[in-house]
Parts: sequence; C-alpha cells; structure tokens
Amino acid sequence: SGLLSRLQTSAPTVRTLSSSKSFSQNIPNCLWKLGRLNHVAIAVPDLEKAQSLYKDVLGAQVSETVALPEHGVYTVFVELGNTKLELLHPLGEKSPIASFLQKNKTGGMHHICIEVDDIKAAMAELKKKKIRILSEEPKIGAHGKPVIFLHPKDCHGVLVELEQA
Repeated sequence: SGLLSRLQTSAPTVRTLSSSKSFSQNIPNCLWKLGRLNHVAIAVPDLEKAQSLYKDVLGAQVSETVALPEHGVYTVFVELGNTKLELLHPLGEKSPIASFLQKNKTGGMHHICIEVDDIKAAMAELKKKKIRILSEEPKIGAHGKPVIFLHPKDCHGVLVELEQA
C-alpha cells in the first residue's frame, strides 16, 4: 500500500488553458481557406539519380517524368502517403531551376505547395496585405490546376506555391 499510495498522490494534475479566448478567435475571417500541404519541391541536378534514390533505394512510388515548358521544368512526383515530393529539373536555358542550381550545385528545397479553396480570393486578399505574387494571373501547374507563387521575401525566405484544391 505504501508504493501505491505514493503513486496516487504524486500523479500530475491536468491544467486547462486559463485564457477565455479560443484559438480560433485569433484567426481572421477570410474569403478563402488554406488547405493541406500538397508537396515539397526539391531542385535536383540529376533527375535520374534522384528518381532512383526515391524509387530503388527508399522504395517510394515515383511518377514518370513530365515536361512543363511553360514553367521551364521537368517534374517527377514521389508519393509519400500524406503528401508528395516534387523533383524539379531544368527544362531550357531560362528555367528558374537552372538559376537555382547554379547557386545550389547539389540541389535542395525549392518551394512548398499549399492548397487553397479559392485561388482568386487568396490573390486579392494577399495583394491587400502587401504579399507579392510572382505572376499577374494563376498559371496551370503540374497537377493541371491553377497555381501562384508568393515572393519568398514576403514569406520568411520560403517560396510558397498556392494551388487551387
């Protein structure tokens, strides 16, 4: 009874938040909603080696290579269950990935992609909030859906892609 009574009396007490405000009250009302993480994009200098790493070494399901000339990239998607990785490789001399790889020879994280339920409403509100968008209109992305990119200097150093869900 001595050990049991000591365990019962030394049990931690559970405390609740003392604030009467709920967390949701701190979130501003928007005409659009941020959704789930769609993918993390990684620029790679050798697409075949990167595909092999994820497919043959790590055992992931890897898509075929798709050329997206309007974005200047080749893309490959790696399925992860809860999200995807997008492997990016330059397509053409004006590719933004080519300039990224000139600065980052071994590759690296290029951007994150988050889904939104209304990309046009998101664009309008973000412009009002002085967040720079890197195109005047959405472009069709790798999933065949409208996408925009937000300036990394306005997003704490991260290039953020928003994709219509």
